[in-house]
Amino acid sequence: MSASAKTAVLLGASGLVGGYCLQTLLADSRYARILLLGRRELVAVRHPRLGQKVVDFDALTQSDFAGADEVFCAMGTTIRKAGSQQDFRHVDVDYPLAAARLSQQAGAKQFLSVSSVAANSAAKNFYLKTKGELEQEIGKLGFKAFHIFRPSLLLGKREEFRLGERVAMAAMPLLNFAMLGGLRRYRAISAESVGKAMVVAARQERSGIFIHEYEQIIALAA
Repeated sequence: MSASAKTAVLLGASGLVGGYCLQTLLADSRYARILLLGRRELVAVRHPRLGQKVVDFDALTQSDFAGADEVFCAMGTTIRKAGSQQDFRHVDVDYPLAAARLSQQAGAKQFLSVSSVAANSAAKNFYLKTKGELEQEIGKLGFKAFHIFRPSLLLGKREEFRLGERVAMAAMPLLNFAMLGGLRRYRAISAESVGKAMVVAARQERSGIFIHEYEQIIALAA
C-alpha cells in the first residue's frame, strides 16, 4: 500500500448515494482504510479495507474521525420520515454540521456533502433553506476543500417506497429533454453518478469551496 494512501470516513452509507459512494471508495486503491459511521452495522458489506463503527450521532466525538483525511457525508432523511421539521433539521443539519466540525478538528482536509439543487439559506422553502444553512456553516470551518453536491431528483432503487418519487422518476427522463439552459440543473440524475462524482472530486485535491450541480456531477462521474 502506498505511503500516501488515505483514510476516508463515510456517513450515510446505507442510503442511495452513500451506497454508490462506498462502492467507488472500495474500488479506489488510494484509500488504505474506509470507515463507516452509522447507527447500525451494514452486515452485507465486507472488505479488508473497510471498517465500521456504530455511533450515536447525538454524541459524536473528535476521536470518531481520528486519522481521517476525507469525509464523505451522504446523510439525509425526509420530513415525513423524521416526523417534524425540527427532527428533520436535527438529522439533516445538526448531525452533518457536528461531523464537519469534529472531523476538521481531527485534521480532515476535505469534506464532501450531498445537498440539494436550489439550496439557499435565504429561501422561503424550509427544505432548501436548511440545506443552504448547512452549506453556509460548513463553509466557515476552514477545510482545505469543501465540495457541495446539489442534485435534483435522484434516480435509483431505494429500499423504502416513496410514491411521489416513483411517479416523478417515471416522468423525469422525458422531462429532462425539455430542461434546457438554466433549467438543466433541475434534471434528474442517477444516484450512482453522484456517488462516483464525490470520490472523483476528492481525488482532484483542489483547494476551496466547490458547488457541483447537474453538469458538473455528470462530468465528474464520466
